[in-house]
Amino acid sequence: MAGEEAKSRPVVVGICGGTGSGKTTLTRRVVEALSATGVALLQQDNYYKDQSALSPAERDKLNFDHPDAVEMPLLIEHVRRLRAGEPVSRPSYDFTAHRRAAEMVEVAPYPVLVVEGILIFANEDLRRLMDLKVFVDTPADLRFIWRLKRDTEDRARTVESVVHQYLSTVRPMHLEFVEPSKRFADVLISEGGRNQAAVDLVLQKIRSLAGRVSAD
Repeated sequence: MAGEEAKSRPVVVGICGGTGSGKTTLTRRVVEALSATGVALLQQDNYYKDQSALSPAERDKLNFDHPDAVEMPLLIEHVRRLRAGEPVSRPSYDFTAHRRAAEMVEVAPYPVLVVEGILIFANEDLRRLMDLKVFVDTPADLRFIWRLKRDTEDRARTVESVVHQYLSTVRPMHLEFVEPSKRFADVLISEGGRNQAAVDLVLQKIRSLAGRVSAD
């Protein structure tokens, strides 16, 4: 109705960066800080395509750092639905078995929606749905060390397998898809959630946007 204030929709925040950059730590800290007002989270890692038809040996050879490994249309659909105030059932991914898990997770719409992943800025349709795009720009040596620690401790990987994957797919895909996508970011920060000043800056910007975006 004329004269009425436009209906607000969730603020959509994209947090991108190379593997091991600290983006997941930043995401966690943002979600924790905004938990009182309500925040939904979608992580690209949960949208890897189901490869259960392949043998374990074949799955080990997959390139998980190429955009084709991600079911991007489903992620985009879920972002659109949450922006529209609709709940979604997101998939889960089992990294130890390299296949999609049977578990589906219900995600309800909240005033803030955070989308996190290494390839989320490489897709134009997904970028257009974001109100704030944050790129975590961390030196390659630190990213590799943090990835090695994560994969050996949390994903039951050997050092040899992590190094092989990094050299064969992670590094070349970072240079081809992830690094170029940082030009689309609104904010560049270093070391993600380990950088307190950056965390404060991102939270301040999200709060300033809340309530100011209008439903499309």
